[in-house]
Amino acid sequence: MTSQVSSPAEQADGAGESVVGEQRTPPRPGGGGKEIRRLDRVIIRFAGDSGDGMQLTGDRFTSETASFGNDLSTLPNFPAEIRAPAGTLPGVSSFQLHFADHDILTPGDAPNVLVAMNPAALKANIADVPRGAEIIINTDEFTKRPMAKVGYETSPLEDGSLSAYNIHPVPLTTLTVEALKDFGLSRKEAERSKNMFALGLLSWMYHRPTEGTEAFLRSKFAKKPDIAEANVTAFRAGWNFGETTEDFAVSYEVAPATRAFPTGTYRNISGNLALAYGLVAAGQQADLPLYLGSYPITPASDILHELSKHKNFGVRTFQAEDEIAGIGAALGAAFGGALAVTTTSGPGVALKSETIGLAVSLELPLLIVDIQRGGPSTGLPTKTEQADLLQAMYGRNGEAPVPIVAPRTPADCFDAALDAARIALTYRTPVFLLSDGYLANGSEPWRIPDVADLPDLRIRFATAPNHTLADGTEVFWPYKRDPETLARPWALPGTPGLEHRIGGIEKHDGSGNISYDPANHDFMVRTRQAKIDGITVPDVEVDDPDGARTLVLGWGSTYGPITAAVRRLRTAGLPVAQAHLRHLNPFPRNLGEVLGRYGKVVVPEMNLGQLATLIRARYLVDAQSYNQVNGMPFKAEQLATVLKEAIND
Repeated sequence: MTSQVSSPAEQADGAGESVVGEQRTPPRPGGGGKEIRRLDRVIIRFAGDSGDGMQLTGDRFTSETASFGNDLSTLPNFPAEIRAPAGTLPGVSSFQLHFADHDILTPGDAPNVLVAMNPAALKANIADVPRGAEIIINTDEFTKRPMAKVGYETSPLEDGSLSAYNIHPVPLTTLTVEALKDFGLSRKEAERSKNMFALGLLSWMYHRPTEGTEAFLRSKFAKKPDIAEANVTAFRAGWNFGETTEDFAVSYEVAPATRAFPTGTYRNISGNLALAYGLVAAGQQADLPLYLGSYPITPASDILHELSKHKNFGVRTFQAEDEIAGIGAALGAAFGGALAVTTTSGPGVALKSETIGLAVSLELPLLIVDIQRGGPSTGLPTKTEQADLLQAMYGRNGEAPVPIVAPRTPADCFDAALDAARIALTYRTPVFLLSDGYLANGSEPWRIPDVADLPDLRIRFATAPNHTLADGTEVFWPYKRDPETLARPWALPGTPGLEHRIGGIEKHDGSGNISYDPANHDFMVRTRQAKIDGITVPDVEVDDPDGARTLVLGWGSTYGPITAAVRRLRTAGLPVAQAHLRHLNPFPRNLGEVLGRYGKVVVPEMNLGQLATLIRARYLVDAQSYNQVNGMPFKAEQLATVLKEAIND
């Protein structure tokens, strides 16, 4: 879904992340005399059983919100089990959407509206809901057995425990079944459309467009037109219910964010989709075939699914039998002259580590995309974490340095993929791209770039001998390096006169012959390290308008919560500086100088202090860690409190 924005960008103030503005307008014509209130932002969370379609509901609401022109940020939250028992707490699935008429950075700290499809959804999410928030409850599910499953001895609808909230009891299941009574569906089949009824009700409440959702439903169920029309009917019934019922006396408007974006064409995009598009663009800009050797793993599998759709751009995807085969095939494709990629998560990186070391030895371009999740071992497959940094930095035998790039937002995954490809191709090295589950599944508006503005990633393959022996013979030396980048030549197999040997055993400098000479090994180890240290990366930029003494330093997906927290503090008159790292190996050359300017450096991470450990070791700076490893992203208010304490300490 795309939308046009044609006004200049404007920096949102800090209050945009913390204050809900409200204006009231008279009842609209034909609106049943109902009042319309204008808000500057809203946070909605859809929650239900994993079979209730909450992700689809949230995705459709998001798509319509994007087409309307709001800025937005989403947080899908999946159950860790493939199919937890229905109606239980482990089976609750939720989707949170924050949308606004201004620039926003996070999915929001707490929902203004909770849609709870059953008792488990209510109990799993009520702790996050602030007093005074609206809760729409599917009363049909609040019977004795479903409530007992999650420990409700009495109905929360009757015992006064929800008195702090604005409760809207709606028999969603009954109303849906009644709306579909003419379709000849069984009750069970009709009940499946209750999420569309809820979507229609929320679409009415917040004046979301409807045409896109109806077209989507007819397309999705094109082979089952009766089911398609049943879902459209349920969707419309939800809209009409909001329009006519007395329980919803107010609807809300959130204007498009016309001042939040530069002029351009925008679409809503998730991190994994942006990353896949970035890889396709990198292949095109390098004029190389793109090869993905991968094995399905949560939360990286969507990249494999997406790339498999783009054979017309020279993309070839290979779903291997395991992680080791996936990266082995990718490395073979790199040897054959392709822009090679392998995608995985932390457990897969562990299995791929030996082949990554081989790629370091072969000095071939290879992108290792790690969509991080909670660990160790299988850990939390559907929850986010950024605890693979030290694994990416050091998780191989021997001295095997690998560059590391980390995107900061879902849309930034596109640019990070191009940047990682630039490094891999220019310096002939494997490169880690560290995203995570929060970025992968979350979404935001993305300005579709002009192809003319994308970087030129074309390289030159070796085509002729590059070394002359003492007797005058011209030969090809596979490890004769570019003096500026220290990259070795990349020769396509089968090029006449360029036969050469590569492999995992240490090579002699230049000739590439097997070498066990101690001095040569020392030289090769230091040369490979020097190549990585010499990679050109931009200086880290510091946002410090007030000359602060405290710097908050982040990397990866902590960018949104950190920036939102910084805005809040500055709005309250507290000076704080911010810097965010995309390049984690090598670090930007000015990072040491930047860190030296500040009396305090605070490093929030979704791990136990991995970047802080590297900063302390490299720059001898007493960086203060603030850590969270609960499978969820930071909240802005949480970080604002921590940073305020650091500033005032």
